[in-house]
Amino acid sequence: MKRVLIANRGEIAVRVIRACRDHGIESVAVYSDEDRTSIHASMADAAFSLKGLTAAQTYLNIEKLISVAKESGADAVHPGYGFLSENADFAEAVIGAGLIWIGPPPSAIRALGDKVSARKIASAAGAPLVAGTKDPVSSHEEVIAFAKEHGLPVAIKAAHGGGGRGLKVARTLEEIPELYASAVREAIAGFGRGECFVERYLDKPRHVETQVLVDKHGNAVVVSTRDCSLQRRHQKLVEEAPAPFLSKEQNEELYRASKAIMKEAGYVGAGTCEFLVGLDGTISFLEVNTRLQVEHPVSEEVTGLDLVRQQFRIAEGETLGFGDPEIRGHSIEFRINGEDPGRGFLPAPGQITQWQLPTGPGVRVDAGFQKDDSIGGNFDSLLAKLIVTGSSREEAINRSRRALQEFKIEGLATALPFHRAILEDDNYTKNFKVYTSYIENEFVNEIPEYKASAPVVQTHAAPEHIITEVNGHRFEVLVHAPEPVHKRHRARKGASGGATGDGLLAPMQGTVVKIAVKEGDSVEKGDLIFVLEAMKMEQPLTAHKSGKISKLVAEIGETVASGTSLCEITD
Repeated sequence: MKRVLIANRGEIAVRVIRACRDHGIESVAVYSDEDRTSIHASMADAAFSLKGLTAAQTYLNIEKLISVAKESGADAVHPGYGFLSENADFAEAVIGAGLIWIGPPPSAIRALGDKVSARKIASAAGAPLVAGTKDPVSSHEEVIAFAKEHGLPVAIKAAHGGGGRGLKVARTLEEIPELYASAVREAIAGFGRGECFVERYLDKPRHVETQVLVDKHGNAVVVSTRDCSLQRRHQKLVEEAPAPFLSKEQNEELYRASKAIMKEAGYVGAGTCEFLVGLDGTISFLEVNTRLQVEHPVSEEVTGLDLVRQQFRIAEGETLGFGDPEIRGHSIEFRINGEDPGRGFLPAPGQITQWQLPTGPGVRVDAGFQKDDSIGGNFDSLLAKLIVTGSSREEAINRSRRALQEFKIEGLATALPFHRAILEDDNYTKNFKVYTSYIENEFVNEIPEYKASAPVVQTHAAPEHIITEVNGHRFEVLVHAPEPVHKRHRARKGASGGATGDGLLAPMQGTVVKIAVKEGDSVEKGDLIFVLEAMKMEQPLTAHKSGKISKLVAEIGETVASGTSLCEITD
């Protein structure tokens, strides 16, 4: 393996590029039109345009990626996470093109990527499981029937999903039809398939997982446990290793079940077994992620392993050569997303006008962006990951407070204020009473709405970087030319959204994916009116008052700016 094409973008692409350098192999980046000036495109040994803007046109386009791999002279492909990383068809296409696939066998991806099949594998491996449907459901009526038999709440899950997309939790029978429809829409948009299954939802569960490595010779190790219970919209915000406040027996069961599941599935490579842990200590298998996880750095920090380089070694057929590594210290990861915690974590595209990273003992930042980068709405909201490590959980938390104060980002809303706030919450730092929906249900969110600072005025001439492409191959050219004295670099700003009088405004930039009303309809306060999608997540918009719909101008598929009037509700 001498040259690796990285079929991804952002911070994970940068992470893999660095591992390639450390491993003595070359890296090839690919990029969308929006990512032409990105860090990952400029860091790699070579970079090629995918000639498109959306995910479907670029990072999800198997034909283009294979074509670029061949054109670039790559002999291997690393998929990162998200996009096609858990797509068995892509893995087969890579292998069929004579390239090394840095990931598990397509058969294991297919078996474990389908959550219904994964439950059957977990059951055969003797892993603990809660009640669930054996096969995908075909209608919301089936979901209601399951809920009546097994009780509420229930989780509706995309069978081929992950990362919280296509996952809805129903706590009443009445909300099941809309939540089922939304789960199917998110599943189709994010993964190309809409099948969903249902399982009993453990109330107030912790999310605990294991990082597993399996080589081609049948050797399996668990690198560490992780706790990922602090989530919003079922997507993780804070993760730590090892998972704290578990008994010796619980740890042993997690290690045992994880290895058994991987062996039963014929797994090879790096993967993660995810579990829920109930209030009474009950462990229930959730899913297997057949790829590297966003939160993999915390496992690296407490074991000293480079998991990407371990992926390279496994792909080349090497033996792991070690057992379950000793855990030393404690590490916490904070996802620095482009979203506003003061507005319910709404996605917040914009331009980065300030970017000051923390440093010092125990501090690591994995970033995919930098000052002056524009963050659009076509992809997910992750800007960077702050990973802080100490000799104990207490020391890691204290260092985290300092590092988060040093981290400065301006130009767009980020999750930084939430991270600072959660470290002052005893339910996280001391009592550990957090669970997967703690943020929505119990966290006292007094974080103010983000207010953008005034636009920056640049008054000096500066050389300009021009990006050129020759046959799809990216080159940078530095042009020294005069600039207008008062050239302004404006941060993207929009209205706050919500409701103003009769008007229902878009609270964020997004794409209209559902319109639940027609011109002239009568609605009650709280009724669903629209569903917007931004950064791969759906946001329902409900009526702020009762009345009649008028001036309905939005259309399905239309992209609207924050503050756009979508309709009016008149008395």
